[in-house]
Amino acid sequence: MNEYLHKAIPNLKPFDFGRDHDALLLNKEWVLVNGISKKKSIYTFRKENILEITRKESLIETNWTININNVFTIETEDGLITVKAYFKDDDVLVLDHQNKKEFALFINTTNHEKDLNSVADVQSFLKEKYKQKVTNLIYDHEFYYIEKSKEFGPFTVEELSEKVKRQEISVYCFVRDINEYDYSQRLRIYDLIKELD
Repeated sequence: MNEYLHKAIPNLKPFDFGRDHDALLLNKEWVLVNGISKKKSIYTFRKENILEITRKESLIETNWTININNVFTIETEDGLITVKAYFKDDDVLVLDHQNKKEFALFINTTNHEKDLNSVADVQSFLKEKYKQKVTNLIYDHEFYYIEKSKEFGPFTVEELSEKVKRQEISVYCFVRDINEYDYSQRLRIYDLIKELD
């Protein structure tokens, strides 16, 4: 992966044919984020190497292939391009141009009710998606808290919230995730509860 791409979008997973081809790539409506404010394009990768590109009322059918190293070639109106594919998660696909310092960012809208037609729509979609993801992670985790130099736990966020409501502990106690070894993140119970509101 190019260094600039890693800096722009960290924690990308390289495309894996066995894992991603059928489950994540094929037959999904991938909205191209680049240039969405000028024209909306939806890319749908089909079987037999057919790529459908939908813009307003027009449908363009072109080709795509993938080689053994998971490198894609895509026929576009600009000619044949070579890209490597990465996933941020199931709904975010990045195609990294192999001959230029450029990448294309796509969002899978197949299972989402709201249309993405502008940069503001994309921002709203991502904010809501990752807020929900953070909320789920927080609910699934347990935390220790420290009060008067003593450590207690682990507790879920709900349990900590109940302790705060009963005034057993301060909302400003420092917490650490069970996978962390110290309180250097300076996270407080207040911060956890705020993320869930």
